[in-house]
Amino acid sequence: MRQNQLSFLNISSKELLSNTIWKAVSVMFALLVLFSQNSFSQEVKKDSVKRPKIGLVLSGGGAKGFAHIGVLKVLEEAGIKIDYIGGTSMGSVIGGLYASGYNASQIDSIFKKTNFDELISDYIPRSSKNFYGKKNDELYAIVLPFSNFRVGIPEALSKGMYNYNLLSSLTRNVRHVRDFNQLPTPFLCIGTNIETGEEVLLNKGNLVQAMMASAAFPSLFTPVEIDGNLLVDGGVVNNYPINEVRKMGADIIIGVDVQDDLMKRKNLKNATRILVQITNLQSIDKMKNKIKDTDVYIKPDIRDYGVISFDKGEEIIRKGEEAAFAVYEKIKSLSNETTFYKKPKLKIASDTLQIQKINTDQLDNYTKEYIRGKLRFKPGSTITYDNLKTGINNLNATQNFSTISYCLQPDGEKDDLDLVLRENPTQTYLKLGLHYDGLYKSGILLNLTHKKTFLKNDVTSLDIILGDNFRYDLNYYVENGFNISFGFRSRLNQFNRNVTTSLSNLVSQNPNVNLINVDFMDLNNQAYFQTIFVQKFLMGGGLEYKYLKINSPTLSNVENIIDKSSYFSAFAYLKYDSFDDKYYPSSGLYFSTDLQTYLASSDYTNTFKPFSMAKAEISFVDTLFKRATFKIDADAGFTFGNTSVPFFNYILGGYGYSKINNFNYFYGYDFLSIAGNSFIKTGITLDYEILRKNHINLSANFANLGNDIFSGVDWISMPKYTGYAIGYGLETIIGPIEIKQSWSPEMSRGFTWFSIGFLF
Repeated sequence: MRQNQLSFLNISSKELLSNTIWKAVSVMFALLVLFSQNSFSQEVKKDSVKRPKIGLVLSGGGAKGFAHIGVLKVLEEAGIKIDYIGGTSMGSVIGGLYASGYNASQIDSIFKKTNFDELISDYIPRSSKNFYGKKNDELYAIVLPFSNFRVGIPEALSKGMYNYNLLSSLTRNVRHVRDFNQLPTPFLCIGTNIETGEEVLLNKGNLVQAMMASAAFPSLFTPVEIDGNLLVDGGVVNNYPINEVRKMGADIIIGVDVQDDLMKRKNLKNATRILVQITNLQSIDKMKNKIKDTDVYIKPDIRDYGVISFDKGEEIIRKGEEAAFAVYEKIKSLSNETTFYKKPKLKIASDTLQIQKINTDQLDNYTKEYIRGKLRFKPGSTITYDNLKTGINNLNATQNFSTISYCLQPDGEKDDLDLVLRENPTQTYLKLGLHYDGLYKSGILLNLTHKKTFLKNDVTSLDIILGDNFRYDLNYYVENGFNISFGFRSRLNQFNRNVTTSLSNLVSQNPNVNLINVDFMDLNNQAYFQTIFVQKFLMGGGLEYKYLKINSPTLSNVENIIDKSSYFSAFAYLKYDSFDDKYYPSSGLYFSTDLQTYLASSDYTNTFKPFSMAKAEISFVDTLFKRATFKIDADAGFTFGNTSVPFFNYILGGYGYSKINNFNYFYGYDFLSIAGNSFIKTGITLDYEILRKNHINLSANFANLGNDIFSGVDWISMPKYTGYAIGYGLETIIGPIEIKQSWSPEMSRGFTWFSIGFLF
């Protein structure tokens, strides 16, 4: 029994040991499972806890918004990845570019290359204007709408097309994105409904149009229409969209505030500052609470700069960097080794576009053919963004459209161009100009221009010049693009001046008479046609009636009349002009050739016989180095047939006046002081822009001139006439202001010429 008991005890102890071991194993397993679950949950929790989402808010402030670029540089240096961006005005432009993929250094380069003078003035390249447009746009200092005998003021200084074209090219990588949340960095911006005063959130649609609307500073840029809303600068209602960025999902807000504090009375001395003050009245009050809600608030010290201080861009960018470094510890705390982010440089998409379709709304006065003729490309064309910009500039240069916008829609692997045009309701303009030179003396120019007088594509323009010498210039022109255009021109020119010996010898038998004082009147009427030849040259011809009256108090005859005859002629011409500026070009080529045949005359002098005249001019301009250019030109002309009427001879001398007939400039000689029925002339000018819009130049010209010089070797002999000049020129709103001192080794004295304003 004891044995049985021992056996029982033995069995019990074994079972007990086994149970104990089993329980221990079970506990260990449970602990292991629990630990594993806890570890797993911790790993899951660790993986699920991601870095906080960072939103960037960029306020508006015009040129002061350059500080945003400096801040972005510092954020990238700290390794901060921006998850959401909201901006207003300039903040929307810089923010939109950053959201589309550019890094800070790329945006810095973009803004350094941008010509903000051209951006603000809505610069239209001279090459985009037709020959008629070039002439008219280089005459007038002020252009104002005119309707119902009332003078208006322009809607704004600029339509913003320069900016629109620039942003369209820069955002080509995302040109098909219509939801701004789908951009590389989700983005929004703010506009103001100018009709209701309501805030408009822009986070869908055409990115370029949204940025343009948000940055449409009142009076500087025209309002932008989006979805039926007429929008201007978002800074009017919300210059710091912090709440909107938080709603996007931002946990932490980095805000950059570049708006002004309210200015005192003594600083409110111009219209720009007053407008800025008005837009700041509400936004500064609202900013008090928004600053409290900003996790990292950055306020660059840009009190010394204004909304149009674009020429101080580099300084303002540095101010942005300094402000960001002032809170660098806060910024750096948002990043660590595992979350450090280096934004890559954006690889910009191809510049080439394949345009499948061109879509436009139905217009009242302009056909699709007219629009495509201006664009200079058709559906199915392969173009570049430069071609697109040129086409849009051509449309803008017509001034027939108050609004131009466009976007590129995907069409398979190609693009459709959706073009939105609003016809300009203003058809009449009042234009003003001012000029002074040594030949015509002082003149005030009043112009009235009216479009669609008789036909859809016509322009009627009347210049009245009041001053020392009354003049007028009436033009009627019908433009048909690459088809044949036609027009009519009537012009009166008159002045009083001592003129060339060739005229004095004609009317005076006294060999001692070198110059005579004359009253000169030229009434010219032309009917002509012209067309674009090989898409570059202007080719035309027509008929001319000219009435010429010249009299002189110097003469001893009763009427003191030298000539008062009517002349009838036919003419033809071919022109090419690629100068980038008429007065101070830095590049381009100009070529012109004219042929005129005088067929009949009322012949006051009883000496007229039919004759012809031919002349040509070529000029080439290029840049030597930065701000330094050179211009080389050559002119020649000759008469063939019968002996010409001396009053139509090639007459050289002077500078700075509006050329008519065969008058031409020549340094070193007084106005209209040498003449002949044939001539050849060459010249060179070196120009250096010492300060912005301030030029100094050196010029030299050489000529052979006389009667029938091409019948022998006179034209290739050493120059008979030489002249030199040194000058200073200033570009102003009324045109160039110039002074030139000229001299010639053949003359006993030099000549000083003043010229003020555009030539007319």
